[in-house]
Amino acid sequence: MKNKLVFLAMTLMILASPIFAQDANGTNGGGKTHLAAAYLAMGIASGLCGIGQGRATASAAEAMARNPGAIAAIRTALILGLVLIESLALYTLIITFIVGK
Repeated sequence: MKNKLVFLAMTLMILASPIFAQDANGTNGGGKTHLAAAYLAMGIASGLCGIGQGRATASAAEAMARNPGAIAAIRTALILGLVLIESLALYTLIITFIVGK
């Protein structure tokens, strides 16, 4: 597992390196670094939100299967949890728009 994580981290660093490349004038591009970091943050937040939502939904489905009498309470908690998880991606999207201006 450790090897997979190291390989994933190295792949992300290699793929992200063109973001910080210099432009034709020999400068960094000014605010482009902040914009690239904001886009990277949006990608990470969206990916982790997707993982979190998948795990929450799977756990809720398993809980409903084990205890059919508590379906209403589990559904309410699931919807509240999904809303809170999705809010992370929306907040990151808003920050990306703010940085882009």
